[in-house]
Parts: sequence; C-alpha cells; structure tokens
Amino acid sequence: MKKTELKVKGMHCRSCEMLVSEEVGEVAGVKKVEADHKAGIVRIESEDNVDLSAVKSKIKELGYEVV
Repeated sequence: MKKTELKVKGMHCRSCEMLVSEEVGEVAGVKKVEADHKAGIVRIESEDNVDLSAVKSKIKELGYEVV
C-alpha cells in the first residue's frame, strides 16, 4: 500500500470532506480516503500503481485546488 497526502484548498466543512472522500474513492486503485477541511489535507491509501493525476483531476472537478 502507498500513502499519499495532498494539500487541498477550498474545503470548508464536513460536507466538503465527504464529497472529496466519496469522489476520490472511486478512482481505480484508491482503497481509503480521509479528507480534513481544517488542515486542508486529503490522505489517500492506494495500490502502488494508482494514477495520482486522476485523483487530482477529481478534486479539481469538485472545485477545490490541489496545491
């Protein structure tokens, strides 16, 4: 398993966390997602071959910024 932490701007509440977690969790290879709006961080556990650009695209499609 691979652990990745992304800094994300624009999450304001628990609903934002749930939305990001649900959408990123649909990316092939992603096993677990934990979003924290207070820290502005999304933690991902995935298979080694997960496409991080697909993860970042999902986050951007939701209106958040990966920094």
